Parts: sequence; structure tokens; C-alpha cells
Amino acid sequence: MDWMAWTWPTAIFFMVIASLLITFTILAIKFPETPRMGILRIETTRGDRLFISLLGSAFINIAWLGLTDIAQWWALLVCAVYAALVFRYV
Repeated sequence: MDWMAWTWPTAIFFMVIASLLITFTILAIKFPETPRMGILRIETTRGDRLFISLLGSAFINIAWLGLTDIAQWWALLVCAVYAALVFRYV
């Protein structure tokens, strides 16, 4: 794996994504959910909202890199707020 230039932040990122997927799979098995209608007017489940929040967070981080010189850690805070709003209202 030397060709991939793994760093601890990269490894932690993928471990968090993997643990989220495992956690949401266990939640879906233990507590089945019926889809709900949010502000987007589409039915979403927990998994859908996780996907929307991860996709949006990727765009937030890319925009942050391209448009600001502020430390990237602040983008993490913006992404956390965004994810909380997605899980609440979408």
C-alpha cells in the first residue's frame, strides 16, 4: 500500500465511514424504519440521509479548499452542522 500514501488522517477518515456504515446497518436490522417525507419532498430513510450528508460534506470540503484560506478543520464544523440539519429536516 505504499503507492497510496496513507496517512493517519486518511485512515481515520475511512475508518469513520466504515463504522458509520456498520452502525447504520445494525440500526436498520434492529430498528426497521419507515421512510419519512422531509423538506425535499422525497421519502428518505436513515441511510438516504447519511448518503446525502456525506455527499454534501464532500462538496462543502471541496468548496472550502477552493474558496477560503481558513484551516480545513473549520469545514469539519460546517459539515457537522450540515449533517445535523440533514438528519433533522430531510
